[in-house]
Amino acid sequence: MVALVTPMYEDGSVDFESLEKLIEFHVQFKTDAIVTMGTTGESATLDVEEHCNVVRFVVEKVKGRIPVIAGTGANSTSEAIQLTACAKEAGVDACLLVTPYYNKPTQEGLFLHHKKIAETVSIPQILYNVPGRTAVDMSPETIIRLSKINNIIGVKEATGEVGRVALIKAGVDETFDLYTGDDETAIAFILAGGHGGISVTANVAPQQVHDAYDAALAGDAERAHELDRPLRAIHRDIFIESNPIPVKWALVKMGLMEAGIRLPLTPLSTACQPIVLKALKDAGIQVT
Repeated sequence: MVALVTPMYEDGSVDFESLEKLIEFHVQFKTDAIVTMGTTGESATLDVEEHCNVVRFVVEKVKGRIPVIAGTGANSTSEAIQLTACAKEAGVDACLLVTPYYNKPTQEGLFLHHKKIAETVSIPQILYNVPGRTAVDMSPETIIRLSKINNIIGVKEATGEVGRVALIKAGVDETFDLYTGDDETAIAFILAGGHGGISVTANVAPQQVHDAYDAALAGDAERAHELDRPLRAIHRDIFIESNPIPVKWALVKMGLMEAGIRLPLTPLSTACQPIVLKALKDAGIQVT
């Protein structure tokens, strides 16, 4: 699954023409699902109306060819409910809900936050744990508690701690999905029993990521690592500055969109550009 960027013009407005181009790119090159309006989609700087408009547009243009998952998390429970209800109305297949950021809730607060959203909006929901962004870490115990709620169907674990797969799987039903959100450890995560991943690298290399994940899901560790090896520099360097700064720059170099990003994020620094460019070229990605 791709953690899709939100293309923008230089003035910061959403570039829907390029967004449609990216959707077709991912459908063509075997991305299994599109995750729109997550961290990589700059959800933090789009207002509620813009957020909902992007979700509606993606659902409309995908036309049911692959699943669409909408990021609908917020650090306000009421806003997360509003965004989740909007995504359900738009026709998404599931929602991805990041742990509340900045206000640092307790584990009980995390449990009650996600429980409230799940009980209020009847749509499949995926938990999203990314403490490097949110300053709060949802414990495996809390994930296990939340997994007992019928429409909480999985978790995106972006800690990079592969050992959490076993800890979580020990306490959840076999139908509960574990997705990685860390590209560098994704193959190890899947080989340890994970079910897939939501990838930033897939923005620029969807076919390669798909094939590597497929091999890992089939239990073919040697083939999975072989396919993943050319992407390892991208996994690393696509985060050389805050996501999605480098990946948006990369997509511009691939000719897939214009160079727009919203403050407080800024374009990729001149010093970092050759590093990202080399990673792309070494992976065989065509750039200008």
